[in-house]
Amino acid sequence: MALAPMTRQSTVLVTGGAGYIGAHAVLALRTARRRVVVLDNLSTGFQHAVPSDVPLIVGDIGDELLVAQVIAAHRVSAIMHFAGSVVVPDSVRDPLGYYRNNTIKSHRLIEIGLRNGVEQFIFSSTAAVYGVPHEIPVTEEADPRPINPYGASKLMTEWILRDTAAAGALRYVALRYFNVAGADPAGRAGQSTRHATHLIKVACEAALGRRPEIQIFGTDYPTADGTGVRDYIHVSDLARAHALALQHLAAGGESLTLNCGYGHGHSVREVLEAVQRAARRRFAVREGPRRPGDPPALIASNAQLRARLGWQPVHDDLDAMVSSALDWEMKLGEDARAATSA
Repeated sequence: MALAPMTRQSTVLVTGGAGYIGAHAVLALRTARRRVVVLDNLSTGFQHAVPSDVPLIVGDIGDELLVAQVIAAHRVSAIMHFAGSVVVPDSVRDPLGYYRNNTIKSHRLIEIGLRNGVEQFIFSSTAAVYGVPHEIPVTEEADPRPINPYGASKLMTEWILRDTAAAGALRYVALRYFNVAGADPAGRAGQSTRHATHLIKVACEAALGRRPEIQIFGTDYPTADGTGVRDYIHVSDLARAHALALQHLAAGGESLTLNCGYGHGHSVREVLEAVQRAARRRFAVREGPRRPGDPPALIASNAQLRARLGWQPVHDDLDAMVSSALDWEMKLGEDARAATSA
């Protein structure tokens, strides 16, 4: 499906647009010639991730007066919501913080948007709502059974959107991400967060000597090589799904909840081998026990994403995904050295 520009006056408010996935969504929206304004408190995002021609408002989505001012000043017609907390172990340690950031603040954002005439909403959700699924690949019809506060906090926001839409107040698309990876092929954006937990980023850091080793959690799963299998989706393909979701709503489309993945997976060992191939160097790998709650495999059914939005993957290649992530990691190192010597 080709992306068509929205009306000249309309603007998309991207919350968390200075973060990893949000920044790539901004690039996809700009490619589609859509007006964008970013709201980000820069707690995990970076000012340099936002293009210079895109307004960046530094603030929190929980600041209702600020959100209302941004909507009015920029004539916002749709909200694309990425802001929130995303680290599963942190959610177990700080559940109240996750319910505050991911559920309560999302409720406020939805409400203040509606008060100011915004009736189209794209929500950054997660495959963590499924917990440990009984069937693979997972379809959107599977019963959600989150096993951590992160997944539960996202599912609660989905429920808020579902019930609000049922009352006729808005239309939305909730996109359930599987494992997001890679970086913009043109080098404009990537995963910059320090102490990130994403496997491909962590492996790239190990390959560049920034970590002494990498650990495999579980080598006795009922998979081909004994390690967990996950569905990795390139962040640029995911960003395009958001732009298509917005186009769907702008054309009057109904509310949707859709999986975002490629429909096939790669094991931990396969990912580590791909990183070592791309880097042309080996790094230390330590094998450890399984982590509680980790399923042997988590793979999306993306049939609905393809059928409802006309989405087609462009970067469905593990080696290319890893190479883009490694290139970004090398760029971060070069930028850090330049800043130190300046």
